[in-house]
Amino acid sequence: METKQHDIVIIGAGPGGYVAAIRAAQLGMNVACVERFERLGGTCLNVGCIPSKALLEASERMVAARDHLADFGVKVEGVSVDIAAVQKRKETVVDNLTKGVAFLFKKNKVQRYAGRAKLLGGGRVLVSGVEQIELEAKSIVIATGSKASSIPGVAFDGARVGTSTEALAYAEVPKKLIVIGAGVIGL
Repeated sequence: METKQHDIVIIGAGPGGYVAAIRAAQLGMNVACVERFERLGGTCLNVGCIPSKALLEASERMVAARDHLADFGVKVEGVSVDIAAVQKRKETVVDNLTKGVAFLFKKNKVQRYAGRAKLLGGGRVLVSGVEQIELEAKSIVIATGSKASSIPGVAFDGARVGTSTEALAYAEVPKKLIVIGAGVIGL
């Protein structure tokens, strides 16, 4: 198995990991970043804050068109939502931002390794992906992000009971919805 040397290995390419990787590279370090998902950006960019805000903006614009344009003398009838178009715009926003992070990695010479990271001790990290590679570094940053909490006795099926990830990809607006949690995504 091949071993690669770096000054710092960052595990996770979400907002904490990718910012740390880019800044360390800007400061002259030889930086590796291990990410198991195809797209960089973590929960925030892919299935959290950014897609939530894209959907929120669509709903705010719909309400403004329906309820407030008349205040400006603009009459609008039959305002409706095209969920497929809303979802497409959300995906475009997410795609542009995650490609932006990938561009910054390339520009700043951050070496990206695709796969799961396992700490081996002594400054060593095993990356298991398409290939297995061992990384060695003076410093390791663990920035593995967030995951939806489970509720004992309640199974996520993605249809009736799901996480914010499924909720952000609904093909239609649910008639009723219960949200457990009042964090940024829940709100």
